[in-house]
Amino acid sequence: MNAHLTSSHLYSQSVIDLVDPATQQLCSCDIDEAKRRILSEDPHAILGIEGSFALTAVEENPENGVIVKLARSLDRPMRYFLAKQVEGPYLIVAERIDEIRTHLEELGLGEQFHPSYTRMVPAHHVTTLQVIGCPDPQATYTRFFDPPHATLPVDLDAIGEAYVGALLDEVGSQLRSATADEPLGVLFSGGVDSGAVLLAVYRRLLDLGQSPSRLKAFTLSVAGGGEDLVQAREFLRRLDLEMLLEPIGVTADAVDPLRAVEVIEDYKPRDVECAAVVLALMEELRARYPGWLHLFDGDGGDENLKDYPIEENPELTIRSVVSNSMLYHEGWGVDALKHSLTYSGGLSRGCVRGYAPARKLGFQVSSPFMRPQVIQVAESIPFADLTDVVGTTGDHDKLYSLKGEIVRRGFRRLLDIDFPVFPKRRFQEGAVDATVGTERFGAPFLARGAERAFADRAVEMRYRRHFEALHI
Repeated sequence: MNAHLTSSHLYSQSVIDLVDPATQQLCSCDIDEAKRRILSEDPHAILGIEGSFALTAVEENPENGVIVKLARSLDRPMRYFLAKQVEGPYLIVAERIDEIRTHLEELGLGEQFHPSYTRMVPAHHVTTLQVIGCPDPQATYTRFFDPPHATLPVDLDAIGEAYVGALLDEVGSQLRSATADEPLGVLFSGGVDSGAVLLAVYRRLLDLGQSPSRLKAFTLSVAGGGEDLVQAREFLRRLDLEMLLEPIGVTADAVDPLRAVEVIEDYKPRDVECAAVVLALMEELRARYPGWLHLFDGDGGDENLKDYPIEENPELTIRSVVSNSMLYHEGWGVDALKHSLTYSGGLSRGCVRGYAPARKLGFQVSSPFMRPQVIQVAESIPFADLTDVVGTTGDHDKLYSLKGEIVRRGFRRLLDIDFPVFPKRRFQEGAVDATVGTERFGAPFLARGAERAFADRAVEMRYRRHFEALHI
C-alpha cells in the first residue's frame, strides 16, 4: 500500500492517505494540479479534472489548523475515519473499510474501529474537514457539479443527438489517453447501455485510425443459462459485428453473493447480485487473459435516463424521479435526513458493484455514462414534459421507453446506424436463469412487486449479518 503522510508541526494531528496513487486515472492534469484545484476557492475548478480519481488535498492554516479536502469521481469509492490518539486526531483516508480497520490495528488502535464509524465521501462534492482536535470535526460539503435541469427542447431527435454525441466524445477522450495497442473489452449484454458503449468504442477506434480487432464484447452466461447471450448475438448480427463477441461461461458455483458482500463491503440485494455476477465474469476473464487491463461497461446508463421501475420503491413517485436532480446518482442528497454518512446514496454508493471486483482482479473498468459531461446532457432532458407529469402522476411507460428511444435516435442521427433495442433486464437477470438465480441468491429471483420486496428484506438481513461478522 502506497501511503502519503502529512503531519502538522502546529498541532499534533496527522492525515494519512492510503489510496494508491497508481489508481488515479487523470486525463487532463497531474495529481499535484488536481489537488490544487480541490484546494481552490472555486469548487467548479474540479470539473477540469477529467478521469477517475479519489484525491486528498491538505492545507495547513496557522489559525484553523489542518484543513483536509476530499473529492472523488462518481465511479469509485472513497472513505475516511477519524481516530483518536494522545497526540491528537488522526485522519485515515482509504478506498475500503477493511483497509481502514487494518491500518488501525497496525497502530494498536483497533478497538476504536466499527464499520459504521467510517464515512463515505459523497460524489460531486468537496468534503472538507478541519482536523484540529476534539470534538470530532463535522464535515461540510460543497457541490462542484450542479448541471442545469431540463434545458433541452422537447424533441427526441435533438435529445438523442446530444446524449449520444456526449457519449461518443467521452469515449473518444478516453481512447486518446490510452495506449493504442492495448486490448479493450466491454462487459456486454446486448442491452441499450452496454450496446451503446460497445458501438461507441468501435466507431471511435475507427475514427482514430486504430484497429477494432483489439476490441472484444464479453458476454456472461452462468451454467449455460440467461438470455443475454442470445440477445448479444442478435445485437451484433444486426450490425454485422459478430466477430467482436466472446462468450464467457461460468458454473453456478462461481456466483457467490456472500463473497460479493465481502468484496463490495455492502449488503443491498440488487448491488450484491450484480457484484456477484461481475465478480464471476472478471475471475474467468483474468484466468483467460492474465495481462488484460482495460474494460468498459454501461454502468450509470439507467441512472442517467431514469430507467428503474418506480413501482418497486414505495418512497418514489414519477414526479420525485424526474424533478430531483441526479436522484438516482446521489440518492436524496447530503442535506437530506435520509442521507447515509456511512454509504452516501444512489450510484454514489452503488459504484462499488463494478469498481470493487475490477480492483480485486486487477482491471481498470470505465463507464462513459458516469462522466460529468454525459450526466450533464442527461440532466438537461425535459423528462417531466416527455412523460406528461402533472402533480405526482405521469406516464410510467413513457419514462421506461425513453432510454431506448433516445439512444436509438441518437445513433441514427449521428452515425446513420439502426441501433437494436431489446427489453430491459438487469445485468444479473440476463446472465442467470430463474432457477439458478433463486438457488444462488436465496430469493425468487425474477419475482416482482410485493413478493420480491418481502424476499429482499430477508435476503438483505442475511447479507448485512455476513458483512457485520467480517468486522465485529
